[in-house]
Amino acid sequence: MFKKSLLLGISLSVALISGAALAQDPVSIVYIPKNTGNPYFDSLVAGFEDACKELNCEFTMAAPATAEATSQIPFITAQTQRGVDVIAISPNSPDAMNQVLDRARSRGILVLAVNGDLVDNYEHRDAAILPVDFTKTGPGQIELVGSMIGYKGDIAVLSATTDAPDQNTWIAAMVDSLKTNPKYKDMNLVATVYGDDEPQKSTTEAEALLQTYPDLKGIISPTTVGVAAAAQVIQSAGKADEVKLTGLGTPNQMRPFIKDGTVEAVQALEPL
Repeated sequence: MFKKSLLLGISLSVALISGAALAQDPVSIVYIPKNTGNPYFDSLVAGFEDACKELNCEFTMAAPATAEATSQIPFITAQTQRGVDVIAISPNSPDAMNQVLDRARSRGILVLAVNGDLVDNYEHRDAAILPVDFTKTGPGQIELVGSMIGYKGDIAVLSATTDAPDQNTWIAAMVDSLKTNPKYKDMNLVATVYGDDEPQKSTTEAEALLQTYPDLKGIISPTTVGVAAAAQVIQSAGKADEVKLTGLGTPNQMRPFIKDGTVEAVQALEPL
């Protein structure tokens, strides 16, 4: 479904640019994911490549090494100077890039938010292409972990970065579900920690959760890097029966943990 949405979004961009500029050359599109090394974005890149082959547009990918709030700014600036037609970006921050995105748009570049949006800053992009209804992701994660722990006990969240707009939207919805739904009255969110979508830091944060909260019953990690790191920590600690893990992960990365019983269930992320 997301592949169709991606294809439609690129198709509309190509049509708008070609129609407005009467361009003879192929439309050029650059995709800027949050960071390199995340398998989820590899799938998105493949989707862009397939769509651009079908639509005869030029595609490139450029990404920072880390998912910090401002790490994408130099890449947006470089692509603006290069003069591409479309910048598609999975934003690391809802507002840190407003100025450079506005500069790109002032030069006629279409800006697409992909897989996450510029929350409360929508006027700084032209359109958004989202894989799911973001209002349902957080509550869905709470329900999933709740079903695993009998809707009772302490839980924690291992997120990506503090500024990630998609993660923060989901976490806010998790907190709201815990506060407003009587079904979860015996569940307690004791901590939200951030692994910055880096395997080592995510591992360190997961280890710290197990040490700091010995009565912890569940962990939600709504990020592919974090959920895999947390699964490895729980597996190594031999605590699969004590601490239930769920989150958002790709089928390939979570398959071994599902097979050996470390993880009972996750919501699969396979965007294309």
